[in-house]
Amino acid sequence: MKNWFLSLKRGAKAGYICPLLLLFIYFLSQGECSTFNENYAISWGGDHVKLSNDGQTAQLLMDRVSGSGFASKNQYLFGSFNMKIKLVPGNSAGTVTAYYMSSDSSSHDEVDFEFLGNLQGKDYILQTNVFAGGVGNREQRIRLWFDPSADFHNYSILWNQKQIVFGVDSIPIRVFKNNEGVGVPYLKNQPMKIISTLWNGEDWATDGGKVKIDWSKAPFIASYQAFEVDGCMASAQSCSGHWWEQPEFQGLSQNQLNSLKWVERNYMLYDYCKDKSGRFSSAPPECAINP
Repeated sequence: MKNWFLSLKRGAKAGYICPLLLLFIYFLSQGECSTFNENYAISWGGDHVKLSNDGQTAQLLMDRVSGSGFASKNQYLFGSFNMKIKLVPGNSAGTVTAYYMSSDSSSHDEVDFEFLGNLQGKDYILQTNVFAGGVGNREQRIRLWFDPSADFHNYSILWNQKQIVFGVDSIPIRVFKNNEGVGVPYLKNQPMKIISTLWNGEDWATDGGKVKIDWSKAPFIASYQAFEVDGCMASAQSCSGHWWEQPEFQGLSQNQLNSLKWVERNYMLYDYCKDKSGRFSSAPPECAINP
């Protein structure tokens, strides 16, 4: 709803949308205040998941005993998915906070945000990835332009028939387009759950695994808010006709494309499409087409 509202707001400024209608939609959106238990359930590390504020806030904890995680109660095929997250503060080296969508099959589809912890005073790294039919190896890594452990920030996935857009505070940071025309599998047949976990990734997460977890800083805590879900449930008879399938959401606007290029120019650390290590014999075909 938030991303849709922002689009409507731009339309109102341009004179295309009645301001009164916009005001009505705004107040309607403010009423969407789902609690954790309405759409999500604890998936592991039960006593390491804490709910507060009448279910409006959840915390994942990790210590030497266990990490923790939660998942949506339903699976979805397309939609707009948002979560407000405040990452582990201080020395988070070796920790991985993952927010992702995944199907449940041997050849699964998956869309990943992975926040790689770091030593205090050093930047978090945000790694994104896309798996289609069980095949991933599409990593991108960026730095963020703010401290993601100081406050809540909104992380979003817009997923429709034409594109998957990763967003941070409504700024697109990555686009994976439907490139089936050049033989690239696209995520369109497997419903996915929304999942978040906090786990021990010290073997690889920070400086290639050279920096380990300082367990004296445990418990490590990641906090979550905003548990609304705006997606088509897998049980629905049809997933067509939703707002995210409208023409304006089939690609990026010029302003959004400019924002994406700004992120790539100033904060990109690694892009599989530009890998020079010999990992790929040739660049994957989507690299010549994606923004």
